[in-house]
Amino acid sequence: MIHHVSLGTNDVARARAFYDPLMALIGFRVLKSSSRAVHYGASDIVFSLETPADGRPASAGNGVHVAFQAPDRETVRRFHRTAIENGGSDDGAPGIRAQYNANYYGAFVRDPDGNKIEAVTYTARESFGL
Repeated sequence: MIHHVSLGTNDVARARAFYDPLMALIGFRVLKSSSRAVHYGASDIVFSLETPADGRPASAGNGVHVAFQAPDRETVRRFHRTAIENGGSDDGAPGIRAQYNANYYGAFVRDPDGNKIEAVTYTARESFGL
């Protein structure tokens, strides 16, 4: 079982401006933050953005991405749209990814530091209407 995942950032304030609205969409909030890191979760920290401990610039890992579970397809679309509106870049528009599973509905974006993130759901439900 994974306890938490951290990605590197070169600018914590910029990372928060990007991630705060995305994390709210999937039910996470800031649990702890400082000038060097921000930590998200519901009750325990599960996702963090941190400046590298070695003092070198953060860089995105080739082949690395973090997928966040979404409750429905509308949340996947909102996640993608919100990411783009907050400085991210498209890395795969919302849609079915049949190569993974017939019900795999996901969207991929790059955050302002170049980290690849995804929102995904296996449900065919369009929206919970929240």
